[in-house]
Amino acid sequence: MDVLNKFKELKTFKIEEIEGYSPQIGQLVSMMEYARFTTLNEVRGLTVEQLDFLANKEGNSIGALLLHMAAVEFGFQVELFNKRKPNNQEIEEWGAAYQLGDLGRNQIKGNPLEFYIEKLKKVRNRTLEEFNKRNDKWLYEEAIWDNNLSNNYFIWFHTFEDEINHRGQIRILKKMLPNL
Repeated sequence: MDVLNKFKELKTFKIEEIEGYSPQIGQLVSMMEYARFTTLNEVRGLTVEQLDFLANKEGNSIGALLLHMAAVEFGFQVELFNKRKPNNQEIEEWGAAYQLGDLGRNQIKGNPLEFYIEKLKKVRNRTLEEFNKRNDKWLYEEAIWDNNLSNNYFIWFHTFEDEINHRGQIRILKKMLPNL
């Protein structure tokens, strides 16, 4: 069941354990899925022109922000699940979305909403599959993030916290959209 339909059908908004996941990972999944639900609700029905709109020459488009959300999650998958840095092929595929800025403005455009949703869904599905293989103890394993000592729990919290931040930007950009 996709994220939008899951919350619409259940009409339940709870952070709770989820069958198939250890208790705290299930709670983390609850939070991540709700963040995604609200993101997808925010962009529903946007056109290519709206997704590509730039409010100013230094800004990011809604489409670029959506792809950035997928890129951040993908990057953490590589580092935490694969225990390595992204390779050249992965950097080529995700670099513009991860970095944004001029690279993102030049490369991320012309895509329909379904393109971004599919990328988000594909990346999230892998995260959920990998979470299913792990237990709560794994959440507390130490990791390095941004040259700081961290743990897996914080890094996955940051993944959806970053999404929430960019969803706020999307809401502002939607208010700035011209009548296309």
